[in-house]
Amino acid sequence: MATAVVCSVVAGAGLAHLLTSGSPVSGQSAAVNRVADTEPSPSVSNPARPRHHRPAHSSPRKRVATKSRTVSGYANPLRSIKDLMPQRIDMGVDFGGSGPIYALGHAVITNATGNSAGWPGGGWITYRLTSGRAKGLMVYVAEDVTPTVQVGQVVNSSTVIATMYNGGAGIETGWAMPDGSSAESQLPVAGGISGGGPFPVMVGLNFEELLQALGVPPSPFNRYGPPSGLLPAGYPTWPSSK
Repeated sequence: MATAVVCSVVAGAGLAHLLTSGSPVSGQSAAVNRVADTEPSPSVSNPARPRHHRPAHSSPRKRVATKSRTVSGYANPLRSIKDLMPQRIDMGVDFGGSGPIYALGHAVITNATGNSAGWPGGGWITYRLTSGRAKGLMVYVAEDVTPTVQVGQVVNSSTVIATMYNGGAGIETGWAMPDGSSAESQLPVAGGISGGGPFPVMVGLNFEELLQALGVPPSPFNRYGPPSGLLPAGYPTWPSSK
């Protein structure tokens, strides 16, 4: 299976991108440390298929207003989404709605495709953060999104990286593998959990906590369910949104 191959190849890289106080850990692999604003990772045109299925929720989806805050130089990437609908937390965090999606902060685009076979809707965008407490970590935005950026482009929290459309799947966003091939949760260092769950996973909860700190409403479905997987050592934690 493609996911298994990717996991075995990049598991060491997942261990290498641990960070403290927003800076790479001493002894990180060259694959992580060579990241710079002008040197993005190679594009991965066909991310590993996560076998992702989003079941219908038993409760009605609630449209909520979103606020915008800044934390560690990052800003709410969903601040302009119309009819934002928080959904479940899985490998990342799911949302419904439509409108522009921004980068969290200073970053370099490493993947930007609208026709990936691995995700519903075909969208797959990744970027590596180049500043702040999560410097060096990779973020993905997937599913019902159309990229508005190109691989190698340097972006910041004012850059629209994609347009979200009402395609039936919504979007998923979270921490990606260091090579940008799929979600971080599938690596052994994060518990090896793919699109079949069980959910929520620890890295998904961590990303959702960052979004909450930036003003995005919490998931109303499984936010307080028992977590699966692992949060790799050195991942930043985020202040409460309360």
